[in-house]
Amino acid sequence: MFALGLSPLWQWARGMFALGLPPVWSNRVLPALDLPLRGRTVANLGFAAGYAVVFSGRPNWLSANGFRWGIGGAALVFAGYGMALAVPALRRLPLEVAERVPETSTLEWIVLHIPVGTVLAEETVFRGTLDPLLDDITDPRVAAGVGALDFGLCHINAARTTGESVAGTVALTTLAGLVFGALRRHTGSATAPALLHLAINAGGALLPLVALRLEARSGR
Repeated sequence: MFALGLSPLWQWARGMFALGLPPVWSNRVLPALDLPLRGRTVANLGFAAGYAVVFSGRPNWLSANGFRWGIGGAALVFAGYGMALAVPALRRLPLEVAERVPETSTLEWIVLHIPVGTVLAEETVFRGTLDPLLDDITDPRVAAGVGALDFGLCHINAARTTGESVAGTVALTTLAGLVFGALRRHTGSATAPALLHLAINAGGALLPLVALRLEARSGR
């Protein structure tokens, strides 16, 4: 791979460059392109593919261990969503999110834009490429924190666009990055965090719609 034989100083500089690119892409370059949703999905996937090539990505997508842990994590997420829907007081919490209509159909949003434009692109960049690169140049504990924070910072523009708290969004996505990174390090694969990430995002997109239907049936 490209990193073999490089001096420690050059590897460090390369790692810092790799660290800086994703937030610039997400918060500056992509918004400036002003693309429609489908265009953003293609652009994100293109950026992720190029990033993985340039920085020697090692996602190890076909890991059996990654699939096992990913499916287990996804099952826990869906179980949690199911419990929330079963309790009326909890079921009403996501109803306000149902008012947010994506730029496309819910089906296209869930089967294309979330898994490809968000999950595949982000997991290729972060758990598949950046985290292994940071692990090579610094202590894994430092790499875990720095990589997770970088993941969180990539969501600044998304928070501003949706009117969410920037600090809260960064904190929450940084925490998610820590969990995703721990899964990648435990399994040696980006597959486990990708499946967990997909369950959280796709399930979260469906949750308000299902809650709305259940509330309508209950006559509330």
